Amino acid sequence: MPKSQAAKELAAKQKAEAKAAKERRRNSDNPKDWGTWKQLVETYKMTRKVDPKVLWWAIGGFVVPFVIFAVVGLFIKPWWMYAVVGVFAGAAGAMWLFSRRARTAMYTRFKGQPGSGEVALAQLDKKQWSTTPVIAINRHQDVVHRALGPAGIVLVGEGGGNGVRQLLAAEKHRHEQVAFGVPVISYLMGEGNGQVPLEQLGKTIKKLPRTLSAAQIAETKSRLRALDSMRPRMPMPKGPMPTSAKGARSAMRGR
Repeated sequence: MPKSQAAKELAAKQKAEAKAAKERRRNSDNPKDWGTWKQLVETYKMTRKVDPKVLWWAIGGFVVPFVIFAVVGLFIKPWWMYAVVGVFAGAAGAMWLFSRRARTAMYTRFKGQPGSGEVALAQLDKKQWSTTPVIAINRHQDVVHRALGPAGIVLVGEGGGNGVRQLLAAEKHRHEQVAFGVPVISYLMGEGNGQVPLEQLGKTIKKLPRTLSAAQIAETKSRLRALDSMRPRMPMPKGPMPTSAKGARSAMRGR
């Protein structure tokens, strides 16, 4: 049965929309529109600017496991099976080393920049943690970020002087008023005594004891939305998150 004119027009419209969407993703600078390969390429470019030896580390991560399995294959038959396993082990080793070097390079690049706490919070498991950058800011551009997960509410302050301490203390008090028994933990990010360095922030949060169930997290999230709705809208500070950094985060944790 021949297609009706309306069906032909609909098919043509859908084809044109799909083509336009593909073209938009191809030219987009938003990492969410990128494929896995482009994310890896952009991550490599960004990492190499900070760590020129990253390629050699990745090659070494592949060669060492491959050689080990290849040598074992010389003595244990069938040798080709160990060679195949060596290829997969080498690929895994290369990606593991590349991810570590890329993460270290990202921390090095953004360390000390305003808003860099978002970099560390972005590395938390999205299935367990929800993060909200810059929930509070003062005139000195000191900011407070927030994460909610199995350990409770985590507030991260970054900035200099007493201003950030006062801002962090005020936010902790405000959250404790709506938390109803949910732990509210605060960290001051920095290199000073009693502060948590940027590169250690994610590890520190992950080590916190689990105290909340999924239902408690969902309930707490609703309370936090109500708390945020009462805040005046704030202009976002110019943080350290250019497109390439967002691509790096996405590539390291996968799409």
